[in-house]
Amino acid sequence: MSSTSDRGVMRDVKVIALISSAHFVSHFHLMLLPPIFEPVRQAFGATYTEIAVALTAYNVVSAVLQTPAGFIVDRVGPRVMLVSGLLLSAVALLVAALLPGYWLFVVAYAFLGLANTVYHPADYAILGAAIDPRRIGKAFSIHNFAGFFGSAVAPPVVVFASAAAWGWQTAFMLAAVLSIAAAVLLIVAGSALPRSPRVEPASGATSSTSVGLDLLLSGPVIRNLLFFTFIGMANGGIQTFSVVALGKLWGTPADIANVGLAGFLLMSAFGVLVGGIIADRTLHHERVAAICFAFTASMAILMGWVDLPAAVLIFVMSLGGLLNGIIQPSRDMMVRAVTPPGSFGKVFGFVSTGFNIGGMAAPLLYGWLMDRGEPRLIFLFVTVFILLALVTAITRGKPQGIRHGLAD
Repeated sequence: MSSTSDRGVMRDVKVIALISSAHFVSHFHLMLLPPIFEPVRQAFGATYTEIAVALTAYNVVSAVLQTPAGFIVDRVGPRVMLVSGLLLSAVALLVAALLPGYWLFVVAYAFLGLANTVYHPADYAILGAAIDPRRIGKAFSIHNFAGFFGSAVAPPVVVFASAAAWGWQTAFMLAAVLSIAAAVLLIVAGSALPRSPRVEPASGATSSTSVGLDLLLSGPVIRNLLFFTFIGMANGGIQTFSVVALGKLWGTPADIANVGLAGFLLMSAFGVLVGGIIADRTLHHERVAAICFAFTASMAILMGWVDLPAAVLIFVMSLGGLLNGIIQPSRDMMVRAVTPPGSFGKVFGFVSTGFNIGGMAAPLLYGWLMDRGEPRLIFLFVTVFILLALVTAITRGKPQGIRHGLAD
C-alpha cells in the first residue's frame, strides 16, 4: 500500500513539474513586452495606443478561440495541444523579432494569442484528470506559482537581454528558445501526462454538447467568467502600465518602478504557495479572495494618490503582489467547484477567456489614458475593477449538484 501511495505521489510530482514548466513559459511571454514597451514603441515610431493594439490582437484571438480550444482539449487530449501551443508560440516570437514592420509585429502577437488558447484548458484538464483530489489545491498553487514566477523573472531577464546584444529583439528570441525547450521537455518526458482526458460521466448524462453548452451558460460559470474579466482588467493596469504611469505621474525612475513591478510579480508567485495551503483547508474560497482584494485595492489607491519613496513603493507593490497571489488557488477552486469531471478543459478555457476579454480592453483603455496625459486614472480604474471582482466573489452562490473534490 505504501509503495503504491509513493508511486502516486511521484507521478503527481512529475505531472505538476511538467505542466508548471509550460505555465512558466506562457507567463514569461505575457510579460515580455511591458518591460521594453518604450524601446519597442520608439523602434516602430508608434504611440502607446498603437503598441497596445498588439496586446489587444493577442487577447482578441485568445478570447475568441480559447473556449473552442477547451472543447478540442477535452476531445483530442491536452498533451498534444500543449506541445502544439508551445511550438506555435516560438514561431510567433521569432516572426516578431526577425521580420521588420509594425503590422507584422501585430500579426505575430495575434498568433501568440492563438498559441495562448491552449495553456489553461490543457493545463487544468491534465491536473484535473491526473492529480489526486487530496492534493489538487496544492497542485493548483504550484502551477500558479510557476506562472507568476515566469512573470516575475521576465522583467529583469528581458531588460538584461535587450541591453546585452541586439536590443529588444534579443528578448523575443530568448522567449522563443524557452518555448521550444518546454515543448521538447513535454515530448521527451511527458509519458506521465494523460494523452486523452479521463471522463467520468454522471449517471443519466445525455450528450457532451448538452453538458458543454448548458454548463458554460450556467449562472455560476458566467459569474466566474466575469470574475476573471475584472481580474484581467485590473492586472492589465498594474502589470503593463504601472511603470510608465508612475514615471509620468510622480517622475519615478523606470528602474525603480520595474523593481516594484518585479516585486509584485515575484511575491505573487510566493503568494500562490501560501494560497494553495489555504485552499486545501477551507471551502470558503470567496472569503479569501474578498479579504485579499480589499488590500490590493488599497495598494492601487496608494500608488495613484501618494508620491511614495522608492523603498515604500517597492514594499507596497510587493505586499500587493503577495495578496494577489494568495487569491489564485482559491480562484481555481471556485471554478473547480462548479465543474463536473471530464469538463475541465472547456470550463477553464471558457472562464479563462475573461482574462482575454480584460486583456482586449485594458491595453486600449490604459494606453488611451496615457496618451491623454491621465496616468492617475489608470490607478483609479484598477481600483474599480478590483472592487468589481470582489463583488463577484462575495456574491457567489453555492453550486448545486456538481460540487466534488473537497466539497464532497
